[in-house]
Amino acid sequence: STAALLATTDDPVNLTAAQESLVPLCALCSCGVFNHTFAVAFMVSLAFAIVVGNVVTLAVFVRTRQSRTPQGYLKSLAIADMIVGVLVVPFSVYTEISLMVTSDPPIWFQGSSASMASSSNLSGLVSPWQPCMLIGPVFAGCTFVSISTIFLLTLERSVAILRPLHKDALVTRRRTLLLILLSWTMSFLLALAPLIFSNNFTLEYNECSRMCNYTPLLSGSQLPPDANLLLLFPAFDFTLLGATLAVNIVSFTSIQRYSRKRKLLSEGCLTDRQGGCPHRPSFSDIKAAKTIGILTFAFTASFSPIAVFVLGNAVGYTWCNFSFVAFWILTGNSCCNVIIYSVGDRRFRKGVTLVFQRDQCSPPRREDL
Repeated sequence: STAALLATTDDPVNLTAAQESLVPLCALCSCGVFNHTFAVAFMVSLAFAIVVGNVVTLAVFVRTRQSRTPQGYLKSLAIADMIVGVLVVPFSVYTEISLMVTSDPPIWFQGSSASMASSSNLSGLVSPWQPCMLIGPVFAGCTFVSISTIFLLTLERSVAILRPLHKDALVTRRRTLLLILLSWTMSFLLALAPLIFSNNFTLEYNECSRMCNYTPLLSGSQLPPDANLLLLFPAFDFTLLGATLAVNIVSFTSIQRYSRKRKLLSEGCLTDRQGGCPHRPSFSDIKAAKTIGILTFAFTASFSPIAVFVLGNAVGYTWCNFSFVAFWILTGNSCCNVIIYSVGDRRFRKGVTLVFQRDQCSPPRREDL
């Protein structure tokens, strides 16, 4: 989702230089036929893993036939991840294959689209549409959806942990659906913000990250006056991730305190009147909170290379090879959720078994994922 910011420093100094150098850089996994083929094979494998993993996840949730609020958020997360595997990664595969078999880069490759958009702006014409105008906002929007969904999941589980008696009143099916719709709407509006509020940005296939990135249209060697609009992306990411980590810390502190009191109760050193836990959270709520904590940790770990790359760009480093690694680590996180569910939740593993069974087995009555 921080793709918009990163294209600023990777682009040539001016549009003339961009037009003179449309040949792809020799970046990581794209130098030579063998390395380029290896990169394409990696992208194809990743797309397959993302799609299959999230299809299985959705199938498990549908098979359980339960509309429990955590499942609503997890379905939303799986759909966002699956879109990345269906649209974003295959488009990178298509572009890489096009670069291998043709001598001229496509119109959406870095430099080509920027020069065409700049010429259109100067002549007063509408900038020509190209696929990155769709793929870039889709990737940014799905990343924002993932971050906001994990944040909402964390809030929902924190209510179950900190206020178990108020959970049913505060966390309702209708409210969950409204929050999911709001998450998708706001995420994609934010992803489109540079195009909605300014005419000084375009999208192109970045030669370093090998993805569609936002790019400011330069006037000579000057950035547009509203170039700081791109800072909305990392600001949103860092704010929600920081808030999610803070809520997780509060929830796990409460879980630890509850576990300590439960241990004292079992040893006979403490009674309910002496400070026990009369309104204790359920075991399933605690387990779900731990699973969501692992999801948060995994997403933060996959986002950290992007954060390092943004900081490096801010002080003048390009790090072309590192940008490839950072962006594709973030993309690879889209296939990690099914692994986390399978390892951390016995009921999900049972649901996967039921999905692949040919006989019609009755689904489990309760699914707390």
